Amino acid sequence: MQKASFLQGSLQSHKTLPVIALLVLVLDQLTKLWIDVSLSLGESWPHDGFLRFTHRNNEGIVFGFSAPYALTVALPIIVLGASAYLAYRYSLLRTGMLAVAVGLFIGGNLGNLIDRIRLGYVTDFIDFNLWGDYHWPAFNIADLAIVIAVILIVVYLLRSVLSPAHRTWK
Repeated sequence: MQKASFLQGSLQSHKTLPVIALLVLVLDQLTKLWIDVSLSLGESWPHDGFLRFTHRNNEGIVFGFSAPYALTVALPIIVLGASAYLAYRYSLLRTGMLAVAVGLFIGGNLGNLIDRIRLGYVTDFIDFNLWGDYHWPAFNIADLAIVIAVILIVVYLLRSVLSPAHRTWK
């Protein structure tokens, strides 16, 4: 009997990447729309606690670092193009884990890029109050998908490099 793996097997289909990317994109845009209609800019729900939904507009780049608008649009386009090219060129889609990771990455980048082009900023809302008045920079579903994608890619690469089949020393 063969062992089934969530990140392998049926996920090796060429449809995995676009399906994951589309799911992330739709979930991201729907949650941002929900925040836009439910909370005023700067408003939080609940008002206190470790995890809150706080409506923020991020005109900068990663973690709100300021950057020229042209860079905030051009950089994701370059990254999206490069990731799609590399995934296609090096057949990364043959491995379920990488197909999921690239789908998460592309869907997340598209979600934020749509905001930047449509609104001039990205809507962020997931707000962690770590201690006292210190909050982790607010983020959204697209950001979360990108971070999970990078973690999956690192895990895949570490597993590949550390597997006995890839060792060149004895």
